[in-house]
Amino acid sequence: MSKPIAKQVLACACAAALLAACAPRTELNEAGLQLPASYTRAAAADTSVIADQPWNAFFTDPYLVALIDTALRNNRELLILDREVQQLLFEADARKGEYLPSVGIGAAGELDKVGRFTRNGAVEHGLELAPEIEFPEPFSDLAFGAVASWEVDVWNRLRNARRAAMKRYLGGIEGRNFAVTQLVAEVAEVYFELISLDNQLAIVEQNMVVQANALEAVQLQKDAARVSQLAVNRFEAQLLNTRARSFALRQQITEAENRLRFLTGQASGQVQRDPSALLVDPQEVVAMGIPVQLLERRPDIRQAERELEATAFDVASARAAFYPSLGVRANLGYAAFSPSYLIRPESMAFNLAGDLMAPLVNRKALKSALGVASARQQQAVLNYEQTLLEAYLEVENSLARMSNMGEAYTAKSEEVNVLGASVSVSVNLFNSARADYAEVLLTQREALEARMEAVELRRSQHLARVALYRALGGGWKP
Repeated sequence: MSKPIAKQVLACACAAALLAACAPRTELNEAGLQLPASYTRAAAADTSVIADQPWNAFFTDPYLVALIDTALRNNRELLILDREVQQLLFEADARKGEYLPSVGIGAAGELDKVGRFTRNGAVEHGLELAPEIEFPEPFSDLAFGAVASWEVDVWNRLRNARRAAMKRYLGGIEGRNFAVTQLVAEVAEVYFELISLDNQLAIVEQNMVVQANALEAVQLQKDAARVSQLAVNRFEAQLLNTRARSFALRQQITEAENRLRFLTGQASGQVQRDPSALLVDPQEVVAMGIPVQLLERRPDIRQAERELEATAFDVASARAAFYPSLGVRANLGYAAFSPSYLIRPESMAFNLAGDLMAPLVNRKALKSALGVASARQQQAVLNYEQTLLEAYLEVENSLARMSNMGEAYTAKSEEVNVLGASVSVSVNLFNSARADYAEVLLTQREALEARMEAVELRRSQHLARVALYRALGGGWKP
């Protein structure tokens, strides 16, 4: 290479480096959300967490454990997420291949005839393969060999793109884990809803028997002219109302069973359950840990963190696009006009070339790409903060719900006992003509409603415990 040409190449390289130095910079505001040192309802900071328990140890009902196990094996949403995670892995591997040399092997053939009165034609007709043997005309060109090309990743643009893809793959795994947490909790929630409906239906059917007996007694009193037809009609209307309520409960039970079938990936089959499991008191000393442990145990927080890391690599890759790129091309093989000459040592040919390119005209497009990457990074920061805040408040809500529902159930249980005794008293007073039939109807209705509400409160206690387990990040560990 002559000195003038070397100076020109050096000048171009310096100019490219100068242009790269002028690449726009972006500032990232670090996540500023700070979690409290402990939860509001925690007596003291404790690092033990119920979320460390596997789901089959946290839930003790064997029917519920079997349903969750079936759901984890057959749930279609989880199977779809497994395929999405595989796609993210393949994308990460594809990114890795971009910064490795590309090597291929192939063969080519060409038929060419040049004009005699051109430079190539004159040269070709002046050459001889051997005495009195000229090159053939038209002239054919055959070749085979290996071809390689490589973009030297000086500024880590391609490597950062691959790192971003790998972070998104890891985020996909965390997203799948979070889906497991959600699925375990949802199966448990629907299960407790189903057995609460079973208990409510049993209560309604028991009341239908009581109301039918009361109607029969009132009918006898009406025949004896002690009450009017109005009393009979009121007792009959109450029985019909309760009967209609039983059918509404049966419909809800059917829908809950089908929801469990959907979650477990089954179209039919009986949903085995134990309605008495609802009566088990879920109140217990709960190890909730400290808020900062959510960063380790909540898969959705870790997924948001992986996305934040991926966007940082995206920004670095977009900024590296302003720097000069270095490309290398090479090929090695054999070339000749005839197959008989193709494998001779004299037919070996090779080529090696390098390119140094810096963006000049399209910098506006590169700036826009960098702006998009930076905006997504800021968005990832906000999403991370929002996910963290939501997780903390979910724990606080679940703790409050467990406490309040426990107190409410205690009060409601006392109300059920009082109203249960009042039903017997009102019936005795009515039979002795010391109370009106309306008092009997009202007392029976209030007793029924109190028992139904007690079941609802017990269900809410179980759901609060499930919600706390989910909020603390439990359920996804095997």
